[in-house]
Amino acid sequence: MPVRTSDSSPSSPRRGKGVGLGLALLSAVAFGGSGVAAKPLIEAGLDPLHVVWLRVAGAALVMLPLAVRHRALLRRRPGLLAGFGLLAVAGVQACYFAALSRIPVGVALLIEYLAPALVLGWVRFVQRRPVTRAAAVGVVLAVGGLACVVEVWSGLGFDALGLLLALGAACCQVGYFVLSDQGSDAGDEAPDPLGVIAYGLLVGAAVLTVVARPWNMDWSVLTGTARMDGTPVAAFALLAWIVLVATVVAYVTGVLAVRRLSPQVAGVVACLEAVIATVLAWILLGEHLSAPQLAGGVIVLVGAFIAQSSTPSKGSGQPVASGGPERKLSRPGRAA
Repeated sequence: MPVRTSDSSPSSPRRGKGVGLGLALLSAVAFGGSGVAAKPLIEAGLDPLHVVWLRVAGAALVMLPLAVRHRALLRRRPGLLAGFGLLAVAGVQACYFAALSRIPVGVALLIEYLAPALVLGWVRFVQRRPVTRAAAVGVVLAVGGLACVVEVWSGLGFDALGLLLALGAACCQVGYFVLSDQGSDAGDEAPDPLGVIAYGLLVGAAVLTVVARPWNMDWSVLTGTARMDGTPVAAFALLAWIVLVATVVAYVTGVLAVRRLSPQVAGVVACLEAVIATVLAWILLGEHLSAPQLAGGVIVLVGAFIAQSSTPSKGSGQPVASGGPERKLSRPGRAA
């Protein structure tokens, strides 16, 4: 999931915005392909937590040079780095991948897109700040769409624990959005997003090492093949995609994209992640969703879009919609 940043300058050239849109789309495609690559590994015999550990530890190793470069963050923002690693990295990934072992990829990701609605609940009932009417409409649409996705009329046709795990991923994303407000008023002293991502991955890898206990992993799975809708694929190739593309490339392109776009525009493009994941799961994994589920997915995305795009501009006296005026981590973000 891409990392949100402050608005680009109004004087940014049109070409820069075009490049930003391309990068944001690439980030959405990269993030959207994570579940499709992970599920065959889980079905081949790897525990979901082991897949998460491989993803996070591999990405942390790749990003280690950036962590060294931004080592001052350890002294300046230890709480932010710890929270980011626990929620935005370990929590989101562990819950999402565990959900994949029980429910379809598209359903898991669509449930995760309840996060903007849950953030509004945090703002309204915990921070006790008003939200816009449009944002409330977005929440209602998202919840209604989710009811179609899980087919509540048929008594929740999906695994209940899988649904709860996907909801847990959404709750961890709420923690991510709340943490994204940290440092928003620090100006030039705001933490660099690449440094936060690098240390978030390191913290997440450390936590997941204790939880997942990778020394008990069946490493032989990685030397064999996994099946994508019956087609054999090298397990190591799937892992390489998850680490290099669905994590490292996804985060980096997301950061570069939002530096050229407003948070609203970047958020709209990010919503394509759920669509991309559902389409890829349909094509590569044979996970066919019914017409009501597809319609519900569209409604979830529309609701998430309304909830995110109704945030007033910075300094506005209007009610907040999704966590306050436009966030700046300095360039805060969203996880996958």
